[in-house]
Amino acid sequence: MLIDFKDRVLNEKYNLMAQLIIPRPIAWIVTEGEVLNIAPFSYFTGLSSNPPTMIVSIGHRPDGTPKDTLRNLREHKKCVVCLVDEPHLEAMHYSSKGLDASQSEAEQFDIATQKVFNDFPPMVEGVKAAFFCEYLQEVDLKGSKTIPVIIEIKHLYIDESIISDSEKMSLELDAIARIGKSYAKLGEKIAPPVIP
Repeated sequence: MLIDFKDRVLNEKYNLMAQLIIPRPIAWIVTEGEVLNIAPFSYFTGLSSNPPTMIVSIGHRPDGTPKDTLRNLREHKKCVVCLVDEPHLEAMHYSSKGLDASQSEAEQFDIATQKVFNDFPPMVEGVKAAFFCEYLQEVDLKGSKTIPVIIEIKHLYIDESIISDSEKMSLELDAIARIGKSYAKLGEKIAPPVIP
């Protein structure tokens, strides 16, 4: 079967991509604006290690206005990207619900936070890893309502419990990923083949 994307409506394209580009890590992004905003994004990935950057695609609200995360990033230039593990799955899922800009997911869904750096928003309390980032630039996708935003990593928080080898700085994070409309953990790891 060959599928021509020009013949497909937006929901069909999203559905096909979301089921095949897997697993997608979940960025639980904390920004500050009118209130503290905590929102999950699964169109997110690392981009470069020099400069250390990530990219996240942020859509718009149904009325066409920017989502709070995008507006806050544009205005305040800072965010914290928390990686979601199983104990935070329920709160993360609830936080995907669209709220009014005057409502905070932290208060609405009882998500505890902790301040680490004075000049960055707080991170979600209890997460095992969090990137403290600054807004770098947006990518103009002609005709798209989705805005890819490049953020630069300035600091990284790592809970010592996920460090499996401190000399090599090997990490073992059992993060939650998005697969289609479901969530998953990575499961079995497969060692790379030995190159002859």
